[in-house]
Amino acid sequence: MSTLSHEKPIKECEEALEKLKEKNQESDVWTDEEIVRLEQKLEKLKSKVYSKLSPWERVTICRHPDRPHALDFIKGICDAFEEIHGDRLFQNDEAIVTALGVIGGQRVVIIGQEKGNDTESRLKRNFGMPHPEGYRKALRAMQLAEKFSLPVLTLIDTAGAYPGLAAEERGQGRAIAHNLFEMAQLKTQIIALFIGEGCSGGAIGIGVADCVAMLEHAYYSVISPEGCASILWKDSSMNETAAASLKIHAEELIELGIVDHVINEPMGGAHYDKEATFKSVKEFVLDKILELKKLPIDTLVDNRYNKFRKMGATAK
Repeated sequence: MSTLSHEKPIKECEEALEKLKEKNQESDVWTDEEIVRLEQKLEKLKSKVYSKLSPWERVTICRHPDRPHALDFIKGICDAFEEIHGDRLFQNDEAIVTALGVIGGQRVVIIGQEKGNDTESRLKRNFGMPHPEGYRKALRAMQLAEKFSLPVLTLIDTAGAYPGLAAEERGQGRAIAHNLFEMAQLKTQIIALFIGEGCSGGAIGIGVADCVAMLEHAYYSVISPEGCASILWKDSSMNETAAASLKIHAEELIELGIVDHVINEPMGGAHYDKEATFKSVKEFVLDKILELKKLPIDTLVDNRYNKFRKMGATAK
């Protein structure tokens, strides 16, 4: 597993403790009690490091190569699922996965931005940067959910919508704007969950929801910290300053009324215990679906519309 810069002291201690245990098998230099005390000190070090993470360090956790992506979550929280392909206009965009699924007995439509896990899959998924046909495919799945009164779950994880010429030629801006318009009035329950990066229109294109939640180390921003640093300071190395200034994490966004809930991750990030993360997400989604289903559809849609109309009014 890749080691992040802030984890180097932890890694060094883990390696030293492992070597000590190996030598101790040859000759009992350390007692079991002493080994336990060293393990406790290691846990205290982990708690200290992970409790004082900077915004930029949390961004690096969010981008960790072993962090679970949309397909991992779909497989981890669904009892069964079947993918839906294509936008019926151009082609199937692999950067967005749409599926009919069952979560704890609840039938749902799931839409996720998928980055891929290795070179081949990342190229196939365009690094999680959707084209216009991806957003049209997502809308097609949402309209199917509305037709059959199924709740929608979106899993957001993108560095942004694809900014290339081909995407612009096919109407990238309009595809995203059309999704915003339709999601604002979609007559079914919508839950949006940020599982990783959530940048710009690429994120909001599937992010208009009754409930917006984030994993602890996910981030949501109009631009990446590096992009912000390049624009404001003409220096991408100012990314740490930009990450701190942008207010991109759940606890800050909750105060601003942009995000509703934060789901805690295992110590160090979701990649350290994926099963525990999937369990937390599944429980949250099921609870939220049952809660939203209690509201009349017209009230639900009105609340959703007003929720997004008010954003910015609470900014300090």
